[in-house]
Amino acid sequence: MNKENFMQEAVNAALKGMQNNEGGPFGCVIVKDGKIIGKGNNKVTSTNDPTAHAEVTAIRDACKNLDSFQLDGCIIYTSCEPCPMCLGAIYWARPDKVYYGSSQADAANIGFDDEFIYKEIPLPYNKRSIPFEQLSPEIAIKPFEAWTKKIDKTEY
Repeated sequence: MNKENFMQEAVNAALKGMQNNEGGPFGCVIVKDGKIIGKGNNKVTSTNDPTAHAEVTAIRDACKNLDSFQLDGCIIYTSCEPCPMCLGAIYWARPDKVYYGSSQADAANIGFDDEFIYKEIPLPYNKRSIPFEQLSPEIAIKPFEAWTKKIDKTEY
């Protein structure tokens, strides 16, 4: 299969998910060594999970199939340019490359506009639409202190 075929598979995942009323019009496949090893579509509304975007569900599927928390040597094909959450998930998964079909502007034109999130990120915590306030850092630091001392940890 070539790149266009894999993108078609991502689009097919989006269409199938929509037809099954699982969520929005987004699909994703993850490829390693020329084979699809993960597939996902948006399942936000069917699972009541706001994190169940196509890229996240595909990353979960691929990592399960690879028995790994990283996507080394993998390529992601997603039907639309990733939102900020999916972008973060992609960077944490560390694939080799991402191909996307539709753009952020295309998504915004049909009601999926993520621009407000990008505008929130640089704001001071108390100026965000959902205020953030640090609480009890002297308590919250304890797991970090324990992590630095943990001998048998798996680094990532």
